[in-house]
Amino acid sequence: MARRSATAAAVCEELSLSYVESPTRCGTCAIRHKAICAALCADEISALNRLSRRRSVPAGQTILGEGEAHTIFANIVSGVVKLTKTLDDGRQHIIGLLFASDFLGRAFRRDNPYFAEAATDVELCIFPAAGFEKLLPDHPGLEHRLFQFTLSELDACQEWMLLLARKRAEERVASFLLMIAKRVPNMDCLHTENPGGVRFQLPLSRAEISDCLGLTIETVSRQMTRLKTKGVIELVNYREIVIPDIRALQQAAYEASPA
Repeated sequence: MARRSATAAAVCEELSLSYVESPTRCGTCAIRHKAICAALCADEISALNRLSRRRSVPAGQTILGEGEAHTIFANIVSGVVKLTKTLDDGRQHIIGLLFASDFLGRAFRRDNPYFAEAATDVELCIFPAAGFEKLLPDHPGLEHRLFQFTLSELDACQEWMLLLARKRAEERVASFLLMIAKRVPNMDCLHTENPGGVRFQLPLSRAEISDCLGLTIETVSRQMTRLKTKGVIELVNYREIVIPDIRALQQAAYEASPA
């Protein structure tokens, strides 16, 4: 735990110092119309652009350390970020995933509420915390956009509570795959020849998926096989998934038979 915290601190310092590196250009950004900068006026975009810098983070690297003073916020430009919380006994639990265009960090909070780790190779658009928070009172569009992101995250948490509390094993696995499939346009992915189908790489291992869903690894694997047998998904390999018909996956997420 101490070693991971030290690593996180080092990464945060490295990210903070990286502001001298290549500046961003908001007007040509791939997530411009979906990220926190969407719907901002030209002056707000300009002010945000003066703060922001791009940074690449390899898979497995810690971005933020839980409980540490936060020094950065970030828009995720590409890749997937894994969020985890630590229990009192040292166990860790995956509490969510962030995808391209999602916002990482808590404004006006002194410390990070979770660990943030690159689940895949990630590209970030980083803002220094102090400078970003100073912008908010003078730029209501940016403040409003941040509020929208906060509400969306709250909605996602409520959906996750429903999944863990009421859904059966097959529904949980199908819901997880549906969540990934819905975000595929913001990930590096390949679409199948079927216009309704989607192909993607799972950003988590089976063990991590089981942690997310409150299931055993064996149960996750069994439900994946069940969904494959039903034709809801195709397993290209251990990580690569094809969804032939997104509607069938939606039905499996809400109407699965008892496990």
